[in-house]
Amino acid sequence: MAEVFTIAKFRDVSNGLQAGQFDVGERKRAGSIEDLDPIYKELLDKPVVMTLAVIGPDGRPGLTPMWCDYEGDHILVNTASQRPKCQWIRNNPRLTILLVNPENPYHWMSIKCTVAEEVHEDDDPNVTKQLDKIWTKYTGNEPPYGLRDPSIEEKRVLFKCRIDRIATFGQP
Repeated sequence: MAEVFTIAKFRDVSNGLQAGQFDVGERKRAGSIEDLDPIYKELLDKPVVMTLAVIGPDGRPGLTPMWCDYEGDHILVNTASQRPKCQWIRNNPRLTILLVNPENPYHWMSIKCTVAEEVHEDDDPNVTKQLDKIWTKYTGNEPPYGLRDPSIEEKRVLFKCRIDRIATFGQP
């Protein structure tokens, strides 16, 4: 059974000034990423860099620009296991991502999600396949992923995150 989440659509000023602008204009229940308005789903499908927010050990959000991907109704976060943010995610598996249209910063989508599964590259070859997929999506280069740290034996971890809430704003 699909998880149900809320999509909050903020009012914006793309069609002129209005009372209550920048407030939530409507909320709807959704059971799938496919329920998103296509202008927001496009932010997931295009090579738009996401900002990942995770809570660090000092209790403050750590923000990281990253490549974005999803599979079915899960947001995918693929990172090197040696990076501090990997442990931060384990310590607090509630994440927020922000996708801002690079052509119009007043068109964006924020997704709050929770890690549902952690998959290790050594245990599942699909972790590497997913990394190669986003490498091609964002660079246009053929696999394999070309940014592995040569000074260590880099291992990847894929966090599959269920969507809790989505907020959308603006027009492309």
